[in-house]
Amino acid sequence: MIRVLLADDQTLVRAAFTMLVESAPDMVVVGQAGTGREAVRLARAERADLVVMDLRMPDLDGIEATRLIAADEDLAGVKVLVLTTYDTDDNIVEALRAGASGFLVKDTRPAELLDAIRTVAAGEALLSPGPTARLIERFLRSPSMPVSGGPDRLSEREREVLTLVARGLNNTGIAESLGLSPLTAKTHVSRIMGKLGARDRAQLVIVAYESGLVTPGSM
Repeated sequence: MIRVLLADDQTLVRAAFTMLVESAPDMVVVGQAGTGREAVRLARAERADLVVMDLRMPDLDGIEATRLIAADEDLAGVKVLVLTTYDTDDNIVEALRAGASGFLVKDTRPAELLDAIRTVAAGEALLSPGPTARLIERFLRSPSMPVSGGPDRLSEREREVLTLVARGLNNTGIAESLGLSPLTAKTHVSRIMGKLGARDRAQLVIVAYESGLVTPGSM
C-alpha cells in the first residue's frame, strides 16, 4: 500500500482527493494537512510514502515544506508530488529545486493523479518531455542545483542513460531504447544518481540540462 499524505489549504480539495485516493486498492490516505508546517509534521508522524503538496498554503508554503522534508534524513524515503497551475506558477521551479520529485496540474484527470502517485512513489520523476523542456529553460537562468558532480564523471553508457532520463523515459523505455533489460537500466540510473549526488531522477533531469548534455531544443 502506498501511504499518501494530502497537503492543501482548501478543505474541499482535500476531501475530493481523499475520496479519489481511497478508491484505489493500492493506496491509503494517512493524513491531511492544511498548512505547510502541518504537512511536515504529519510526514514525520504518519511515515507517509508520498506527499501530494500544494504550493500555496498558509504558515509555510509548499516549497519550504518540501525543502524541510527533503532535508530530513529520517524522511529520506518520502517523495513529494507537487500540485501546480504550471503555466502560471513559476514556483514549480523552486519546488523541484527544493526536492520535489514531480509536478501535476490541478485540473488533471482523476486517473492521471493516481498514476502520478504510483509513478513518483516508485521512484520515477514525473516530468513529461514537453513540459520538461519548458521547465528546464527556467533552471538554466538560475543558480546551479547543489549536486556533487557533472556528466563528465560518467561513462559513455551512463551518459546515454542520463540523456534518456532527461527526455522523460522510465526504466522500461530506457531499456527498450538501448537494448538493455529493465533491471540493467534501473542499475545504471541508480549508479548515475550516486555518482552525481542526485537525490532522485528529477535532479538527474536538471543536471542533464544544466550541463548542456541535453538542451530544450533537442526534445
